[in-house]
Amino acid sequence: MRALVTGGAGFIGHHLVRCLLERGDQVSVIDDFSTGLRSRLDPFRADITLVEGSILDPAALDRAVATSEVVFHEAALPSVAQSLVTPRLTNEANVAGTIDVMLASARHRVKRVVFAGSCAVYGIPERLPCSEDQRPMPTSPYGVSKLAGEHYVHTLGQLHGVDTVVLRYFNVFGPGQDPASEYAAVVPRFATAVLQGEAPTINGTGSISRDFTYVDNVVAANLLAAMPGCPSGLTCNVATGSRHTLIELLNAICAAVGREVDPIIGPRRAGDIIDSQADITVAQRELGYKATVSFQEGIARSVDWLRGVPPA
Repeated sequence: MRALVTGGAGFIGHHLVRCLLERGDQVSVIDDFSTGLRSRLDPFRADITLVEGSILDPAALDRAVATSEVVFHEAALPSVAQSLVTPRLTNEANVAGTIDVMLASARHRVKRVVFAGSCAVYGIPERLPCSEDQRPMPTSPYGVSKLAGEHYVHTLGQLHGVDTVVLRYFNVFGPGQDPASEYAAVVPRFATAVLQGEAPTINGTGSISRDFTYVDNVVAANLLAAMPGCPSGLTCNVATGSRHTLIELLNAICAAVGREVDPIIGPRRAGDIIDSQADITVAQRELGYKATVSFQEGIARSVDWLRGVPPA
């Protein structure tokens, strides 16, 4: 397969690049490194075609898409917190950028686009677990942008003869997340604090819960979604189908590190959702998806990575 990963220097993107190369696929990457890290691509640099540029740059995007059969569209501004401050910037990257990716894919006769969606489209869920037939009610500009992206992907795909799949990711974590980022996700923030013997801050309450999903599970879902037998026009959740509170997360990290710390309780962040959990029935039925790496194993691997322990 000739694959393009947009945002291939991002957290999820570089894991996807690695797995595609391990399968023997030909891989191209487009990234402007505005949020992605060059160092993530260093191990693969000799094996990929890298286009350094933005998906909003038509010339760069055309160069990246030109030889591709499948596009994995991971490029985005992925922060709820940032979207509250810069909603126009979030919209430009996540909505206009997605439109441009779809139009470029149509121009170059790409067979399929797999889009990185988000559980943020659900907002405050009507019920748990969240299923794809629930009415989306995003509570942040980021969630709005990802919902608009879904609609553009499927609509433009249908209009231009490009197969499309939307995967709604739930709280992805794993090695390679940047704990120093201003908008760092909760797992690397907590793990870094515990490793340093410091108390992590829990915003809101420790009973907030999430369907924490190890990155290898998400990569596996992308590979399944790229298969010709996967139905076009599909939207499905990618998660574990379970949820853990922030206190449970902290306890799992403490167990992996071998050190106990008590958290600091801070104010709840604007746009945050109290509970989130996915119904993964559609992904299981339509993709043959299964979350093969458990929450506990994923936490242990993430802690090992932060310690500098090489993977087994």
